[in-house]
Amino acid sequence: MVGTLYRGNEGMWSWVLHRITGIAIYFFLLVHVLDTATVRISPEVYNAIIGAYKNPIMGLGEIALVGAVVLHALNGIRIILVDMFPAVTRVQRQLFWGVVGISLVLIIAFSIRHIPNVFGAH
Repeated sequence: MVGTLYRGNEGMWSWVLHRITGIAIYFFLLVHVLDTATVRISPEVYNAIIGAYKNPIMGLGEIALVGAVVLHALNGIRIILVDMFPAVTRVQRQLFWGVVGISLVLIIAFSIRHIPNVFGAH
């Protein structure tokens, strides 16, 4: 087998992307809960944390976060379809590429609207 450790087909990459995006979303939510909880401790600390997030690197990170959520959600729907309807397994490859295509379209659409805000061109 050439190229990857495993078979390297769409099923493997779907599995890998689903796990990576799930872990990334989990860690975002953990940080989000922790930084939001600081408002109860000190509003000044909370404002300082939120102020630190207002930079272009974090703005680009928001695009990555939206991408992870979109990809994870659409792939989750694909997994549900495959699990609930065994006949769908015949078109698993096409569904994977459909998920990737729709995800890219949504991420690009979000990026077009978000990037001007990130770099201050309101």
